[in-house]
Amino acid sequence: MSDSLPGLDLDAFASWFGPHRPDAGPDWSAELIAGGKSNLTYRVGDGRDTWIVRRPPLGHVQATAHDMAREFTVMSALAGTAVPVPGTIALCEDESVLGARFYVMELVEGTPFRDAEQLSTLGEETTARLADSMIDVLAALHAVDPDEVGLADFGRPQGFLTRQVRRWGMQMAGSRTRDLPDADRLLAHLSDHVPDDGGTPAIVHGDYRLDNLLVVPSDADPVKAVVDWEMSTLGDPLTDLALLLVYDRVAALVPGLGVSDASGAPGYPTSEELLTRYAAARGLDVGALSGAMEFHLGLAHYKLAAILEGIHHRFVAGQTVGGGFDHIGDAVEPLLAAGLRAATGRD
Repeated sequence: MSDSLPGLDLDAFASWFGPHRPDAGPDWSAELIAGGKSNLTYRVGDGRDTWIVRRPPLGHVQATAHDMAREFTVMSALAGTAVPVPGTIALCEDESVLGARFYVMELVEGTPFRDAEQLSTLGEETTARLADSMIDVLAALHAVDPDEVGLADFGRPQGFLTRQVRRWGMQMAGSRTRDLPDADRLLAHLSDHVPDDGGTPAIVHGDYRLDNLLVVPSDADPVKAVVDWEMSTLGDPLTDLALLLVYDRVAALVPGLGVSDASGAPGYPTSEELLTRYAAARGLDVGALSGAMEFHLGLAHYKLAAILEGIHHRFVAGQTVGGGFDHIGDAVEPLLAAGLRAATGRD
């Protein structure tokens, strides 16, 4: 099959997928969906139907990252809740098929908005409504009882934040290609200021942001699916909220980076407005919530810096697929510096 792509051998995929779809057609094709800088996502069709295939990136895959079984499990569990997710079809744990674990899910029609220019065509009112819906879906996720959807053993909430600091410290250490002194300073500060475990643990997405949502802006409920669940677990829900706020800052920190600048669109709410809406949706005191965010914002900056350093590592090793990776590494040091300011109350 001539449409095979790096990381996706169509002959091997079609042979494996056949038992799951015995009525599949003979005209297989595939395309790499643009925009992914971590896991690889493909649109695969048989001439009649179309599905989405997700697999880890090529090369430099750390043991705790890019967990396809985790994505498949959490999306399957959330089907039927207030959190919109794609329908899951099949998980392949036999790495001999495509060289890594992968899974197949239903195609959901919707747009992952990344750019202020995209949003500006919608108008301020629609942009504001879309951002509000994004927060409402996050609050709905954090309100799901893990026990009720079969995810009681999906993570270990006790000691979650301590493990998060340790995990992302290890991720950074395993990906570093250069001297990053602020990484050491921020990691030391976070290690010394981990909050006590408190509150009811929630299902945490781990990478929640606007361009991980498939949306139809004209609909009353515009968010049609939350995707990219590879870092989901049970833990402190404020880690999701903090990371979302940090994602909104990256384009301003490093202009021209090529990451999402959606928060710059007219009508997009401020960080304070997003935090206030989340507090209202969860029934939390907004003042107390704001005061709890210093550590979480510092951790979110560090986590995103570690993710981007990992992508930069693959880029310099020639192991990325597609374009747009040239300057990803430029964001790492500004993120670490901003994280130090946030964690120490200077931001």
